[in-house]
Amino acid sequence: MQAGPHAAGYASGCWSATLLQDLIQRQFGVEYHPHDICTVLHNLGLSYQTACLVSDHLDTAKRLAWRHQTWPTVLERARQRKALLLFGDEASCAQWGSLSSTWAPKGHQPEVPTSGKRKSYKVFGLIDYCSGRFCFKAHTDRFNSESYAAFLHEVLAQTTQHIFVMQDGARYHTSKAMEELFAANAKRVTKVQLPAYSPDFNPIEYLWKKVKKLATQLKHFPACTRLQAAVDNALLHFAHIPQTIMARNVQCLCMLHTIGTTRSVGGWLLGSHAGTATVIRSGSACCRHALLTLYAHTIHRR
Repeated sequence: MQAGPHAAGYASGCWSATLLQDLIQRQFGVEYHPHDICTVLHNLGLSYQTACLVSDHLDTAKRLAWRHQTWPTVLERARQRKALLLFGDEASCAQWGSLSSTWAPKGHQPEVPTSGKRKSYKVFGLIDYCSGRFCFKAHTDRFNSESYAAFLHEVLAQTTQHIFVMQDGARYHTSKAMEELFAANAKRVTKVQLPAYSPDFNPIEYLWKKVKKLATQLKHFPACTRLQAAVDNALLHFAHIPQTIMARNVQCLCMLHTIGTTRSVGGWLLGSHAGTATVIRSGSACCRHALLTLYAHTIHRR
């Protein structure tokens, strides 16, 4: 199952109860009702979920090296210097809004008005690894080295502690201008590059999803100022509940092999299917055995 329908000879890339019904009938000569298959799948600990895109450029070796070598070293250096460990990234919120799932009467798909305007509101952000404190700066201009540098200067002005900035490989993060900035401020800030195509290593990515869910999903913004106000309110909401950010980001932090104890830091805040054969309606042990066999077989093949 984990290898996907393609590995079993199907054209579809998505498993459904009807595909599994056909597969079980082919391999075991028995047909079960799709509803019963769903029940057994659930009992096996599986769920029906949306897949996520994963870059085909991932370098597994580099990601492992970063987790097991670079990250522990950065943690220790930050501890020794009593520095702030800041994970940074940017988000863009579109005026035309965004869609999401919601409850609605059957047969009546929810409709959300949209201005169709291509404007957006952009946000620079940093999350402190140890406390969950959130620093941000929103603006309507483009992301570039100049605006990124201005944001970092404002952050540096808010604390006397040394700062470790964990950033991805965006061009305006690694430009010549930014290299010069980091070199000129080496006594105050240390740049740490995250491995390429690894947003799952950055806890702020989880926060952006929450900000957009609160501020823009299923909402109408006839004017950009309405969008800006909604995003600003969402940013301030999360900035004032750092404990929630920490609680929600625990999965990402555990992935990075959290070591040591959390320490407190100074407060700083910046805000600006069915078949034709006989259907057996039974979630019997035979059906469960068939699914377990398929599931275990795919794991063994991996």
